[in-house]
Amino acid sequence: MAKTEILTYDFVVDYLAKNNRQKHLLLGNGFSMAYDSGIFSYNALNKFIDSIDNPLLKKLFSIVDNKNFELVMQQLDNFLEIAEMFGTDKELTMQIKSAGDELKHSLIDAVKELHPEHVFTIPEEKSTACFRWLNEYLAKGGNVFTTNYDLLLYWVLMRNESKNHTDGFGRDKEDADYVPSNEANYSELRWGKNKSDQNVHYLHGTLPFFDGGIDIIKEEYTTKHYLLENIKERMENKEYPIFVTAGNGREKLMNIMHNKYLTYCYENLCAIQGSLVTFGFNFGQYDDHIIEAINKATKFREDAQGNLTKLYSIYIGVYSDSDAEYIESIRKKFKCKVNLFDSKTAKVWE
Repeated sequence: MAKTEILTYDFVVDYLAKNNRQKHLLLGNGFSMAYDSGIFSYNALNKFIDSIDNPLLKKLFSIVDNKNFELVMQQLDNFLEIAEMFGTDKELTMQIKSAGDELKHSLIDAVKELHPEHVFTIPEEKSTACFRWLNEYLAKGGNVFTTNYDLLLYWVLMRNESKNHTDGFGRDKEDADYVPSNEANYSELRWGKNKSDQNVHYLHGTLPFFDGGIDIIKEEYTTKHYLLENIKERMENKEYPIFVTAGNGREKLMNIMHNKYLTYCYENLCAIQGSLVTFGFNFGQYDDHIIEAINKATKFREDAQGNLTKLYSIYIGVYSDSDAEYIESIRKKFKCKVNLFDSKTAKVWE
């Protein structure tokens, strides 16, 4: 079999521009690891989890001997299902459920503890470079999708005062219509007000987004506290961010479909047209729901102007020969043309 051609990132961008092809971006954990692999790798998070004082979790980690949170969570879910099916002692099933809940919450705590303290921790030159890279999509009508939970993307867009991005959140006027806008009271940031213009989508949720029951709320900076401090305060009050942290592709999709914000983001991925560029996303065995969304986008449909459109191709960033070989092994899962490019040639933070 002939070796697959590995393109450069600049070639991909230039080619799509010359062919007047709309492009969108999908980010995975590699985006955050490219900034600092010591902070954002699964292994770094797992070292934090090792400190959990839960005998059942410690035993499970030693048996599974795996750094993948999703696999460990799935093992717990399977164990709980089997225990309930066989009518195991209720105290044991409660222990299993408690361990699963603790692991989910510990993942959130780990992200929080290992996260840079605030936006200005990121060197200005890195923030500017990343914004320039992202703006290649946002300023030209594209969407940015991410499965990352951290604040890096949010911080870069905020710090550079991006005029081209919308995450769908806005404030509702709380007073009667006759009250002048400059005198009115406004709500906290709620999702939905600007969703028709939304072009940044957190497919698995993110640290600042909380489900308020009726509304999806975005935590924000205050004059007294950095954003991460406000998020921590909510967590200490047993409020947790919207997160899809565990399970296989089907289970993740079920979680997505039970949250109106996540559903909207996912459906937007299903409806992109043109070409999709991915960076730091490995399409692992727990990502079938993402491939399913991409394949839905490959079906012809009418756009707002009545023209037939669809997703024609995907450009997947790879870091190594083994990455390329893996994508080749799953190429047939995609219903559009698959191209590979060298992720190291994409100067995201430089």
